[in-house]
Amino acid sequence: MSASSLAQRLAVGGVLKRFGIGVRESVRIGFLAPLSGPVQSWGLPGLNGCRIWVDWLNDSGGMLIGGERHRVELIAEDCGFDPDRGALGARRLIQDHNVRFLMMLGGDSMTKLRGWLTGRKVLTSTLLPSDLSPDMPYLIAPSEIHPLFNVTAVDWLARERPDLKRVALCSQTDLLGLPSLAAYRAAFAAGGFTICHEIQYPPGRANAEAMVAAMLERDPQVLCWCTSHTPMVHALTEAAFRAGFRGQILSCTADGYPELVAKTSPGFMEGFLFQFPDFDDPALQDKSFFFNRPAAFHQEYERRFPGSWSAVSWEYAANLDLWHAAVQKAGTVAPVSVLAAMKHGGRGDHAFGRAHWRGLELFGNDNALVGDWPVVRITGGKARIVAFGSIPAWLASHGERLKQEMEALGQMWYQRQSRPAAAAESLNPPA
Repeated sequence: MSASSLAQRLAVGGVLKRFGIGVRESVRIGFLAPLSGPVQSWGLPGLNGCRIWVDWLNDSGGMLIGGERHRVELIAEDCGFDPDRGALGARRLIQDHNVRFLMMLGGDSMTKLRGWLTGRKVLTSTLLPSDLSPDMPYLIAPSEIHPLFNVTAVDWLARERPDLKRVALCSQTDLLGLPSLAAYRAAFAAGGFTICHEIQYPPGRANAEAMVAAMLERDPQVLCWCTSHTPMVHALTEAAFRAGFRGQILSCTADGYPELVAKTSPGFMEGFLFQFPDFDDPALQDKSFFFNRPAAFHQEYERRFPGSWSAVSWEYAANLDLWHAAVQKAGTVAPVSVLAAMKHGGRGDHAFGRAHWRGLELFGNDNALVGDWPVVRITGGKARIVAFGSIPAWLASHGERLKQEMEALGQMWYQRQSRPAAAAESLNPPA
């Protein structure tokens, strides 16, 4: 078990509570992510996971900082993956509520906040390391390492199914889709695959049936949805089923996959590869893990929020656990001190084991916690981990190829900074 796991800290906290340490003012945490709209499956389930984390911590007596105990208060704003709504929500959370840690999905909802957050030294987490850049030293990616983890499923497939070579893929043209497309392009090339067809489409304005038909015209053995929004993942998968495709499907996520199994068939979904496990997976039970109780967390989540488990149900809570450990180590919630404590020694407890703070070559700083990531396969209608892929090992061999693909799609940090929109990102959010 990790020395900094939440389970251990709560056990210690329970002893301290009995010694009568008083409870002081609450520490506020901000949650700014899509809670409605087509991207809500990457926001709302994460908020639900954070509610469990906060309740567990407060039920044990709260957060211990410098010998004083504080309750934790979680305050949420719905940004709908919209830059203007994100800017307004951040202003309310930071200026009106004085949150000490801000959690975001990132991507398009981050674009108008970059300079504003940096100027106020707001410690902020993103689920998209492609948001990172040298001009945002207080932005971190401590739990999810999108799009880097997408390479692990492709690498696994190349080893396990060397007979599969022809791939057709489609990707959204937003700050979720384009970095993902770069990672998949690089991974397929590194694995010896041939991309026979590629479609880039604007999110929310594409016809899944037409896209799948166009991809199938090239006779692919593999279909890849990259990082498409959940409704599109479902629409594409169902379209492929109706079109009679019976080959391999890859996707970054497969939120609500039981519904897909029911709407298609267990046989059709057999072997579907993606990147996010259920936390009752037997392969997680012996891992050094953020609070070392993945099955208990999954059980509590399903009890309180049945049927809503998604790729992000645990990720924001994992961010909180790393932040909590750093606050206790630093003895303060001051952002600069907490960040220094979090990155001390260059290593940390990533969700799936030990990891290293890195990213300089791709993101301009080492604010991403990079380690192993699971490859998840649907087997008998249930998601199961089939391997843990090493992202650092893959990057050591193919990092330059990934950088070239990121550049080709204009997604490197220095390309984002050079765009005219970058100047607008430093402006205050609209009133």
